[in-house]
Amino acid sequence: MADGVTGDGHEAVIAGDRPNSCALAIVGIAGGTHVGESLTRAARQLGLQTRFFDVRAAFAGPRLLRAAAWRLAGRRPLHLGQFSRDVVADCCRLPSGAVMLLATGSAPLTAAAISALRRHGVLCALFSTDDPWNPAHYARRHIEALKEFDVVFTPRRANMADFAGLGCRDVRHLPFGYDATLFKPVELSAKGGPQVLFVGGADDDRARFMRAFIARGPTPTLVGGYWEQYTDLRTLDRGLLAPDEVRLATGSAAVNLCLVRRANRDGHVMRSYEIPAIGGFMLAEDTQDHREMFGEEGRCVLYFATPEMAAEKAQWALARPAERARMAAAAHSHVVGGRHTYSDRLRHILDTLRV
Repeated sequence: MADGVTGDGHEAVIAGDRPNSCALAIVGIAGGTHVGESLTRAARQLGLQTRFFDVRAAFAGPRLLRAAAWRLAGRRPLHLGQFSRDVVADCCRLPSGAVMLLATGSAPLTAAAISALRRHGVLCALFSTDDPWNPAHYARRHIEALKEFDVVFTPRRANMADFAGLGCRDVRHLPFGYDATLFKPVELSAKGGPQVLFVGGADDDRARFMRAFIARGPTPTLVGGYWEQYTDLRTLDRGLLAPDEVRLATGSAAVNLCLVRRANRDGHVMRSYEIPAIGGFMLAEDTQDHREMFGEEGRCVLYFATPEMAAEKAQWALARPAERARMAAAAHSHVVGGRHTYSDRLRHILDTLRV
């Protein structure tokens, strides 16, 4: 099967600092800054034989048929069954106990497929990058499949009890990380970056935040999907950018806003690590996770609880470039020196599965 290989179309057996006889099958979205792609890169760096399954194969097909399956069958991908069978068949070609499967997000795998993999001796884990109970992501077929995984990793403490109450065997907290290949410091030879930058998908909560922020503070530049749906914010939207473009914009921005997604019950997001890794100055939403990550205000970042507070602190930071540079350097050192890459996260996952 074409999807049962690594992202570049070849099965990878790469020598690394942690060789392993087992194969790791990763189910995720290829390309961009998707976690599945980052974990695949990390697996190669750790010397693992890696097989990557791009979930877009499950969602392929004629537009009308895809829409009908999604709306009438409980957000079911058109090729859910075939994709699941292909993953099982490919993994089960290897001897029992020789494969570990790591799915990401709301991976299009049926409960029956995961159960079949486990019967064959495949250890199955999920890194739940989005909250399955978020109305925007909720799908009964995914909720039913959750109980079949050996371990569920979640970056949200807020939904750990929900996983446990559902009957998941083992639920672990695992924060997001950053891809060190994509998010390196930017060497800037020229100025002219955004005054205020926000990178992330739009939703109604974030649109309301931006309107209130603009009323009191500088005009932000918005990068990400769905902002074009809000007519009053459309002129601020730069759309979806490639990772290199996101990196350059982040490093050149005077202020990087870091908002969590409330419907996801986030305490932090991927940008919580990516902004400091690049070396950008961060104005972060005041959450328990962010406080635990970056300590008291002014050490590494500034915090905000409301859009009005964010606007006020953005204005303060824009007038104090030396303070911005000091905090950005401290946050960069803290994140880069703290073992927060996706290679570090994958090591933790593998250690957990080997217990």
